[in-house]
Amino acid sequence: MAKRRDSSESAQSPSRSGGASGGDSPGFSFIEALRQRTATVIVGQDELVERLLVGILCGGHILLEGLPGLAKSLAVQTVARCLDAEFRRIQFTPDLLPADLIGTRVFLRETGEFTVRRGPVFANVILADEINRAPAKVQSALLEAMQERQVTIGERSIPLPDPFLVFATQNPIEQEGTYPLPEAQADRFLLKVRVPYPDRDEELAIVNRMARAEPDLDVEPVASLDDVRAARSGLDGIYVDEKIKNYAVSVVRATRRPAAIGLDELAPLIEYGASPRATIALVLAGKALALLDGRDYVTPRDIRRIGADVLRHRVIVSFEAEAEGVTSDEVVARVFESVEVP
Repeated sequence: MAKRRDSSESAQSPSRSGGASGGDSPGFSFIEALRQRTATVIVGQDELVERLLVGILCGGHILLEGLPGLAKSLAVQTVARCLDAEFRRIQFTPDLLPADLIGTRVFLRETGEFTVRRGPVFANVILADEINRAPAKVQSALLEAMQERQVTIGERSIPLPDPFLVFATQNPIEQEGTYPLPEAQADRFLLKVRVPYPDRDEELAIVNRMARAEPDLDVEPVASLDDVRAARSGLDGIYVDEKIKNYAVSVVRATRRPAAIGLDELAPLIEYGASPRATIALVLAGKALALLDGRDYVTPRDIRRIGADVLRHRVIVSFEAEAEGVTSDEVVARVFESVEVP
């Protein structure tokens, strides 16, 4: 099932015994079934669904940015149902409290003792809807859950279910009543995915499917959480050539010191470059793309395909860049154009 390399994939590797090649890899067989089942509800948005699968395989959180009505929440709900995962949707609002998210201690008059009442964050898949509407205290409470896979209530630290994934949404144009995510929390998201408008044919298909009193949004599970764990273990069998690793390192380092690769004009436009967490994310997400494509090796194209999603929220542009209307996406694109491909 391994796909033929094209001419741009010069860093080649032999098929390795024990690797996660195609349908023979542990837990791989459910992926195509999940894609097909999701397509019965979600029209188009193939890249969005693919990125959600990357997050599931990597065990990484994903930030979805797009205008209302683009099926961000519906896509997350549908994928969670296909996985038979415990799913919770949390609507983030300015009056939300940390206890509303993680839970709190409750005094039992009968026993004279405190007990822990767990919040909605104790689930496998969390949809943090409009995450940038919650104040800093709530975002900090979620930060521990995302990074440590645990929450602290009183004196107790309680582990979260495995797997635990946060898929968060935010509106890119609405700023009133919002609290922009601090860089430290944004960095905890494996990917930041921009969700575009559908094309004309897709929008017509959406109307035909959804413009009814009760659209059919039910899906049956096609996989279990055990399948997800098995597929994750299959990532370790994906071969990453040393040249690919060096390529990922070079890309990330170029966001910190663009002048080192001849991009002197980018230096004043970048306030902060990406951290080593971005390098790890590039390689890990590249392995997930290879697995989704049925290959047991990572190519430079995998790194380039996922590069913008990994780096756009980790490269902080300067005030000068904002004044000139230069976005982090444009900076990342220039870096990829300039770093030599192995």
